[in-house]
Amino acid sequence: MTKRRYDDACGTAVALEFLGERWSMLVIRELIYGPRRFGEIKANLPGISANVLTQRLETMEAAGIVVRRKLASPANIQVYELTAWGREAEPIIQVMGRWAARSRRHDPLAYMSTASAMQSLMTLVDRDALTGWEARIAFRFPDDGFVVSVADGDMTIERGEAADADVTLTGDTMAMRFTIYGKMRFDGPQTLALTGDHALAERFVDLFRLPEKIA
Repeated sequence: MTKRRYDDACGTAVALEFLGERWSMLVIRELIYGPRRFGEIKANLPGISANVLTQRLETMEAAGIVVRRKLASPANIQVYELTAWGREAEPIIQVMGRWAARSRRHDPLAYMSTASAMQSLMTLVDRDALTGWEARIAFRFPDDGFVVSVADGDMTIERGEAADADVTLTGDTMAMRFTIYGKMRFDGPQTLALTGDHALAERFVDLFRLPEKIA
């Protein structure tokens, strides 16, 4: 970055220099759960052009938010991932998402990537209800997978598979929303398929609520 956008010492102004461009925060969202190829990032950001995505990645790489590297053999592919400092932006995304979800303009049925679906869980979880129990919940999406771990009054999410999960939920992100936020029963035509401990799965679903809309 060669010039400042704001002549302002406020940290918020500086943050906007890094995150204020259209798509920038969504690029970070897509990288929260690990490195992604250029094509994977673009596929999960409908409407972004290849040129704009290239510009955003170059700007964030220059700012120290994103790093580009090549995976070791046999993959030998170039990926982008967040730096340690870049990952510190995750709470910002969650706070903004929780705030904006109260708007009547928020459409919970619009397109949602798998990373966005998992961030919604981190954003809208009832953290007071995490205390006193443990669980490993696997989400299997058509082209992605995540493991949600509840333990010690906290919840974490990692990309990957878990053969030892207490519960496995299978479907797409729309089925995830109908199940988690719509509170529709498992194994329906529009909901997630459930394998494993049914009572534990119900307790997990009860952790999440969409916030009430502002008047």
